[in-house]
Amino acid sequence: MLIKVSWVVGSLIGVLPIGSGFGMAEWVALNTVTIGMAAIGIALALALVRPWGMRIPGALVAFCAWVGSGFLVSILPFGVVGALLEGDGGSRGVAEDPAMPLWEGVLVQFGFLGTGLGLALAVPAYLRRRWPQAFTGRIGDGPRTALPYAAAVGAGVGLVWLSWAVGGTVGITHPAERTTDWYALGAVSGFWALAGSLAVGMVARARPARLPRWLPLVIGWVGSGSLFAWSGWKLPLTLYMAWADPVGAVPPENPVVAVGLHLCAVVAGATMLRTLIRTGVRVAGHRDQPAVAARLEV
Repeated sequence: MLIKVSWVVGSLIGVLPIGSGFGMAEWVALNTVTIGMAAIGIALALALVRPWGMRIPGALVAFCAWVGSGFLVSILPFGVVGALLEGDGGSRGVAEDPAMPLWEGVLVQFGFLGTGLGLALAVPAYLRRRWPQAFTGRIGDGPRTALPYAAAVGAGVGLVWLSWAVGGTVGITHPAERTTDWYALGAVSGFWALAGSLAVGMVARARPARLPRWLPLVIGWVGSGSLFAWSGWKLPLTLYMAWADPVGAVPPENPVVAVGLHLCAVVAGATMLRTLIRTGVRVAGHRDQPAVAARLEV
């Protein structure tokens, strides 16, 4: 958060450069938004581990934890892949931006990975303390429902991203702009979209019956959060680049295709989370525990 504050203040007083492809107003607006996101992240981190966090409205904590997990837990494999591919000529890391010195880029990346690891440990522990019944038992304990359409939409989006990750060109207008990081991020995003969609389908269909309930819940949580958070972040950026056409910022994807995919991903992610919550309520009711069901629904 302090790094982003320094970027905003430094650019306004003229002692730090503006990021490539941005004007002053866009640069300040973008980093002001991320300062707010960082502040929310700090509050969430404290709420997950301090006793007063159990007294905050559950929906608020759960939503922030879901979005945070979608942003940072899902990106952990990308950090591993990026480290393995480091040094490849096709990669364009943040440290290559003239507005960011090497040490600052390393610190930012460490912050992403460190926070993601922290959320991976703290969020499940918090959720199990607050709603323990949602994670107990097996998939077949509750009633079956129809396969949610959102899972099919999320899987479709994931397949497109995976096709791009393996070199597909459908929907790509500037293939020369594809980098190693772009391929790796597409593969990770596609994986979580497919895995989350499959997990939500398992929960809704109550199959396989003997599978421990917590496993598809965790995968569905991260997968749906990844669809919602990352596409919710990329959608306005894609619209901005299509409208402003900034110099030095040419994405590989066709902007119309990219906007359509991000819209589908946002809607699918939110609907998949709703399916997980509603299924948890039905399971609680199926076990004749109306009080627990009411708490879950809230």
